[in-house]
Amino acid sequence: MRSLLFGGPMKILIKPLIFLFALLIMTSACKQNKPAQSYEAKINEWHKKREQSLTKKDSWLSLSGLFWLNEGENTFGSDKSNQIIFPEKAPAFMGGFYVRAGKVKVILKKESGVTIDGKSIPEKTLVPDVDGEPTLLQYGSLSWYVIKRGDKFLIRLKDSESPALLNFTGVERYPVAKKWRVKARLKPYDPPKKLKIANVLGQVSETDCPGVLLFEIEGKTYRLEPEGKRGDKKWFLNFSDETSGRETYGAGRYLVLDVPDEKGDTHIDFNKAYNPPCAFSPYATCPLPPKGNHLSVKITAGEKDYGHH
Repeated sequence: MRSLLFGGPMKILIKPLIFLFALLIMTSACKQNKPAQSYEAKINEWHKKREQSLTKKDSWLSLSGLFWLNEGENTFGSDKSNQIIFPEKAPAFMGGFYVRAGKVKVILKKESGVTIDGKSIPEKTLVPDVDGEPTLLQYGSLSWYVIKRGDKFLIRLKDSESPALLNFTGVERYPVAKKWRVKARLKPYDPPKKLKIANVLGQVSETDCPGVLLFEIEGKTYRLEPEGKRGDKKWFLNFSDETSGRETYGAGRYLVLDVPDEKGDTHIDFNKAYNPPCAFSPYATCPLPPKGNHLSVKITAGEKDYGHH
């Protein structure tokens, strides 16, 4: 019996089983001892995804025009006699936008080659960006749609062959430093406050502000007012600092943060501060930092200035 269990063919089977068991133990130990991704690696991965988003064919780098619409007819095409002049790659006369009673309708010329939401139809009342997914018109590499700012309508034009998009090589940034991930505490407003936000067009709107975030940098207390509501998962910060207009974009930078926990605590990670669309194109309509969201300190973290818009 002994020879049957531990000798002969059984002995041949036991050796590889022991080796396989040892290999499984070693693999499990390696997995358990695998170091967690470093903080710097996580920020680098975030920045990589950020830059990838800018390379998409309809990113902010594809912006190629911004045109105000007047009440009544607004003709468009590449011919200079149009009220809205498109790039030369577009047909000379494409049609017209008609603004009446707070709505915008497009009527296309026959054989214009323009599609509306992917369909070859002659006319349609257009949905602006503030009312959901905007109606998209396309011709070749060009695409455009209606945006609404205040009570005014504009046409936002994009080109997937824009030189700014094709020549994009990345956004310069400061070295990642963990000291710029600072702990912040929310001092809530009761009731929540309405922030007045101006944009680069000179228009002013209001947005919700749940409170003020208090935090320290090198022993000094600073404050920022976020945009958002209680119950949101993320809040938005629009701020400027002493690098603005020198090393970073003059009109400030943006940042997204987790909402505070039940104790009112969260973190502001300035390593994730990023440029607004206006840093990449003169055809964006960016909101500016609200009054009081300027930090009297150099925030040498996050993205540096990209252009001169």
